[in-house]
Amino acid sequence: MKIVFTGTPEFAVPTLTGLIAHHDVILVVTQPDRPKGRGKKLSESPVKVCAKEHNITVIQPESLKKNDEVYNIIKKADPDVIVVTAYGNILPKEILELPQYGCINVHASLLPRYRGAAPINWAIINGENITGITIMKMNQRPDAGDIILSKEVEICEKDNALTLTDKLSRIGADALLKALDMIKNNAAVFKMQDESQATYAPMLTKKIGHINWNRSMKEIINLVRGTWPWPGAYFLLNGKMIKVIECSKNKDLKGNPGEVLEANREGLYVGCNDGSIMITVLQPEGKRAMNVDEYLRGNKLERGTILE
Repeated sequence: MKIVFTGTPEFAVPTLTGLIAHHDVILVVTQPDRPKGRGKKLSESPVKVCAKEHNITVIQPESLKKNDEVYNIIKKADPDVIVVTAYGNILPKEILELPQYGCINVHASLLPRYRGAAPINWAIINGENITGITIMKMNQRPDAGDIILSKEVEICEKDNALTLTDKLSRIGADALLKALDMIKNNAAVFKMQDESQATYAPMLTKKIGHINWNRSMKEIINLVRGTWPWPGAYFLLNGKMIKVIECSKNKDLKGNPGEVLEANREGLYVGCNDGSIMITVLQPEGKRAMNVDEYLRGNKLERGTILE
């Protein structure tokens, strides 16, 4: 099949490479190069890097809405299908209607649950045990199109947003290839989503990572897992942000929420509403990640200190 692919982050790369191996990817649409890192140097998206390695034409519009130039480029390419994987821009109606088989989306949740920009993060933050991949035919409403197929995936206790993203990206690539075969062979059954079951996964902000010590051990650990590597779960000490990289439950020590109960080589023990968590790896503001033992060598943290 002749395919136009639209996508941006690392999550979309396995899907693109799978399509390149099995179909004819004639054009890639991705986000413009963005400033990245402390030096704010322009950085190409992972999808653009992959497309260039395979000598595929890349375009990078800021928006597709009312963009005649992009519309004409895609129309001239005459794709059988447009595949969308974590692109980051809305496809307008005129583009949705261009391909013979429509626009097919790879979404990282079991729709209609967790529609939106950050389904992987929110599934972990909310303590879900199961998530998955949904392949759907897009319509004008975000993540509300008819489902072609879904694949359940277990969220392991040690999964964070980074590891789960990697897992789902590979499963999503395989699921898409299967769905395209079904579409090509007229074997696809399109199932409407149950709107009554819809939930949403809005874009993450830095504020979401601020730890509320009045939460349970499980909720705090899920926040740490679900916000890594960005924006990261954090607390404030003397007005400075400290990110929590790794932590675990501790039922033995109890105290006030946010209170430092113990700080030693093994970890930093902080009270929450049903016990405490033991922080083993953290990242002080402006510094690299380090274990608690290393942090305490240069920073005094007394028992009874309240973390905000």
